[in-house]
Amino acid sequence: MATENAPPPMDEKVRRTRELLASFYSSDPSNASAGGPPSPSSAAQSASLDSINSPSFDPDVYMNLLIQKSNLEGLLQKHVEMAAEIKNLDTDLQMLVYENYNKFISATDTIKRMKNNISGMETSMEHLLEKIMSVQSRSVTVNTSLFEKREHVEKLHRTRNLLRKVQFIYDLPSRLGKCIKSEAYADAVRFFTGAKPIFEAYGESSFQDCKKASEEAMQVVIQNLQEKLYSDSEPIEARAEAVVLLKQLNFPVDSLKSKLLERLEEFLLRFQMESEVVEGIVEDSSESSKIGKASDPVPTKPPTASINEFSKMVHAFLIIFPDTEKRLIELSQDLFSRRYGSIQKKIEKRISSANLLAMLRVVSADVAVVDEVLPEAALPVFSLEAASDIIRNYISSSFTHLLLEISESLTRTQPSLKEGTKESPLQIALESSKKAVIQGSMGLLLDFRQLIEDNVGLAKLRDLIIDLVQEGFQDFFQKLEQSFLLLSGRANANNLDSTIINSVQVDKVQAGVTLVVAQLSVFIEQSAVPRIMEEIAVSFSGGGLRGYENGPAFVPGEICRLFRASGEKLLHNYINVKTQKISIVLKKRFTTPNWIKHKEPREVHMFVDLLLQELDGIGVEVRQILPHGLIRRHRHSDSTGSTNSSRSNPIREDKTARSNSHRARSQLLESHLAKLFEQKMEIFTKVEYTQESVISTIVKLCLKSLQEFVRLQTFNRSGYQQIQLDIEFLKNPLKDFVDDDAAIDFLLKEINHAAHERCLDPIPLELPIIDKLIQAKLVKSKEQSPSMQ
Repeated sequence: MATENAPPPMDEKVRRTRELLASFYSSDPSNASAGGPPSPSSAAQSASLDSINSPSFDPDVYMNLLIQKSNLEGLLQKHVEMAAEIKNLDTDLQMLVYENYNKFISATDTIKRMKNNISGMETSMEHLLEKIMSVQSRSVTVNTSLFEKREHVEKLHRTRNLLRKVQFIYDLPSRLGKCIKSEAYADAVRFFTGAKPIFEAYGESSFQDCKKASEEAMQVVIQNLQEKLYSDSEPIEARAEAVVLLKQLNFPVDSLKSKLLERLEEFLLRFQMESEVVEGIVEDSSESSKIGKASDPVPTKPPTASINEFSKMVHAFLIIFPDTEKRLIELSQDLFSRRYGSIQKKIEKRISSANLLAMLRVVSADVAVVDEVLPEAALPVFSLEAASDIIRNYISSSFTHLLLEISESLTRTQPSLKEGTKESPLQIALESSKKAVIQGSMGLLLDFRQLIEDNVGLAKLRDLIIDLVQEGFQDFFQKLEQSFLLLSGRANANNLDSTIINSVQVDKVQAGVTLVVAQLSVFIEQSAVPRIMEEIAVSFSGGGLRGYENGPAFVPGEICRLFRASGEKLLHNYINVKTQKISIVLKKRFTTPNWIKHKEPREVHMFVDLLLQELDGIGVEVRQILPHGLIRRHRHSDSTGSTNSSRSNPIREDKTARSNSHRARSQLLESHLAKLFEQKMEIFTKVEYTQESVISTIVKLCLKSLQEFVRLQTFNRSGYQQIQLDIEFLKNPLKDFVDDDAAIDFLLKEINHAAHERCLDPIPLELPIIDKLIQAKLVKSKEQSPSMQ
């Protein structure tokens, strides 16, 4: 009950008040129609305590419902609330009426003032209309009276103007002369263009003389304007004004433009020639200062053409002939193309990075000057592209020159020695080539470092330069390895780059150079590449324009593997060449005579001397290049079988030499049986970069070749004994060349066994006879050696 008797909240009162006012002032007819008396059924259905503000409110139904739902206290409370609401509504209605009343009062006052102000206006407008009509009538009267005089005055005015024009035409030649004297060409053109319509209409009749004199004066004006246009001393504004005046005179300016462009092209040619002369003088002076000679200052004539003058001419052209911008851009780009082209030609010669940077500085400064007046040419971008091409060619040509220097250091020294001289041409060639490789590479790195550290505008090309340097070294070492192979004859010239072929003079290369190149390959692998790699890591790290997918530009490990394999190939090639040369001598020795009819031996054959001479020459070459190695002895492996021939018992061999033919054949059978049970001997081992290893390998290969030549022949007893004598003589001299006596003994005995097998009557020569013949040969050799010296 307490909740039912509680007063409604304030917002409900406000809402109801607003609804009442809205319904009171509403203009919606639907609300008015809805405000009619509702039917009892609908009122009963919709009746509630909150429906007092609805349009279909029925007070009887509301009171019945209120009495049914509320007690006496509730009715009293509702009475108080409704009385307060009625009072509030009355107050609100009074406020609304008061506000609207003030508005109505103010509107009424405004209407009264407007009525008072308009009341006298009609009389004023009638007076104004009367005055206007009076003025109009008097104006008509004046116009009628003055019409004839006005026509006469206008006719006289036209006549006066015509007389002035006629007088101007007759005075025009003198006026033009005064303008020419005072150089007031703009006034002259203005006067002549003003009189031109009259000359076109009456120039052939009334004003013929005036027209002729005026045209002659204007010819002088045109000539003076052309001179002013061609004059370089005139300011740009005056020259531009001259072109404008010539255009007003309908003079063909295009011909003037073409002539001026020709003059500009001649100026550019002169400027290019003078620039090349100055660059040549600067280059010569820098070269002389590099050599160390004190050169006197060269008196050079100051250039008559300068880039500042060219920029002024371009600026003048843009002002005078705006349509020549495209042609000016072409001329500017052509100028700097030729200048960069001259630098490209100088790069073909060997120039230092300092000279290159000096030339690039000059061109870069000129580009900045021209770009100020002609930015549409995009010369900085063009210059950067040209500079990148120049840097690329400079780095490439530098490596090419270094490749040529190394090849020349290898081929300029003849590797032949004169007996008794202390010169070591191969050693000189090796040292000079080492110096060329390491100092040349370090010099290139120093030059390339200056390119990176310079601030001429090459800072934008730093990554490009780093990539080019690394790629250049990779490509340089690959080409150097190919040139080494070409020097040794192991590469086909048809499959190689022209740069490699031009850098190598194969016809001047001798066999000793192959050994030099092999040792140089070892030096590059062990010393040069690691040092260059350290320098690149310090000064040329970075780059990245190649992209990570392409991998690093310089791969030292690959270069080292390449030169390691190349060195081994070259060393084996040297051994093969020397062995083949000796094999030719041996083949000639065994294929020329008829061994079936050979006479008994009287002395050691001369081929032994030739063989020892060749080995002496090889020893001289090898001792110049290769170091000494550790003395190695033959290794034996425990094996019951033998793929190669084995050693025989010396005592048994001596007995065989003293036996007759039958016992010799039985001894041969015994030796073959003994091979099955002797130890296996390893004759050929890996070739090392030492004197002993190379010479031993050559001697072993020669003896093997000798053994094969012996096996291809058939001997009589004397032929077999000659072979036995020669082989016995070779024992001691050959042991001076090699580090393994056992291997030499083994191979010599194999040759003797081969001759024994191929002999029809294998009776060996007696040892005393062999010793006597060998001693005679030694005495003869001693007698000949002093005479040779």
